[in-house]
Amino acid sequence: MRRADWQLQLIQFMGDAARTPFQPGVHDCALFAAGAVFAMTDVDFAADFRGQYTTIKGGLKRLQKAGYSDHVALAAQLFKEIPPAFAAVGDLAVVPDAQGDALGIVQGSGIYVLTLDRLGVVSLLTASRAFRVPQ
Repeated sequence: MRRADWQLQLIQFMGDAARTPFQPGVHDCALFAAGAVFAMTDVDFAADFRGQYTTIKGGLKRLQKAGYSDHVALAAQLFKEIPPAFAAVGDLAVVPDAQGDALGIVQGSGIYVLTLDRLGVVSLLTASRAFRVPQ
């Protein structure tokens, strides 16, 4: 369940995320999404993975060792999948990119995504999947 002040916590998290450089195992797309969920709910679904790898390939190996094909499969096990058109602020969205699927955070008609350089925004129309973060 989301905290009573989840919107404020999410805004603060996004501000911090925008100033934090991309670093696998510390601040990558999967941990960005998990961090946003933690800000809203106080539940860190990536606690077992945070700081446990230093490359994206290493992160995928850790996920596979835990029984998930990737970070999207972990999100799919934890959250109810919904059509991307029904995703609301704070929900997770899957955004395809050149390196594979990335997890982002829905913000109205856009999705905040973590890039190698900065925090970016893409259209919700680019989402291939979405997951509801419980209210």
